[in-house]
Amino acid sequence: MVQLKSDMNSAEKPLTILAFFAHPDDETMFLGGTLAYLAAQGVHIHYLCATRGEGGEMGDPPICEREDLGQVREWELECAVKALGGKSLDFLGFKDPVVGPTGELFPFSNRLELVVRQLKGHLDRTQPDVILTHGPEGEYGHPAHIQVHQSVMEALGDPALSTQAVYSPAWLSRETGEFTPAPGIVVDTRPWLRQKIAAVTCHQSQHGLFLRHGAARAGRRVTIAEMVRSQEALCRILPAAEDLWDPLEELLLPIAVADPDGLQGSL
Repeated sequence: MVQLKSDMNSAEKPLTILAFFAHPDDETMFLGGTLAYLAAQGVHIHYLCATRGEGGEMGDPPICEREDLGQVREWELECAVKALGGKSLDFLGFKDPVVGPTGELFPFSNRLELVVRQLKGHLDRTQPDVILTHGPEGEYGHPAHIQVHQSVMEALGDPALSTQAVYSPAWLSRETGEFTPAPGIVVDTRPWLRQKIAAVTCHQSQHGLFLRHGAARAGRRVTIAEMVRSQEALCRILPAAEDLWDPLEELLLPIAVADPDGLQGSL
């Protein structure tokens, strides 16, 4: 585990979050502004990544060889977590499969029980109050994202007995311009946009991918700063009952957007 900054002494235990995602950059692109905001409120955020993103892009032009990409993306994620104010970073160590020739995406393990076993160890060590992770549909259907979500739900056991709140990002569709699924809360993270842009900048190997997506949406060439969004959306998975209080919801209320369509986001 990489320790990213020293613990602060406090008479009251700070809220602890485990941010668990499938690949380096998922944390930043989905919820970077939210994570930077929460860290600024004194929340202790521990990052856990299932893979080192070995199967992803290597840059445009390439910045490394395929065999070195996992190490490069580990460094990139460490840089991003520091930019977002995280407390620690660790990896489960599964290998990210290479994207198929026609864009096929794959899960990172054929044995969910192995993922669950490793995840339980991290839950025991960090004792998070809240877990931020992928949603049941994997945002845009990514099998590795779905596998991460499944491992979280298996590790927690009976949802009715879970003591953790679980949230996932809502995906902003490039086709429709709408969040799917419909989010429980949309937040305005403009005061923390500089930190999110810094974290995106860390993920240098993926800039070609980011910029292609941004250009497709805008219909023109864009910069990294232009394509980073200041609005982010979350769906509450646990606790399932709407009338049950959870600490993350209370923390997010000051930056909640009453009219999401009223804010001008970036590309």
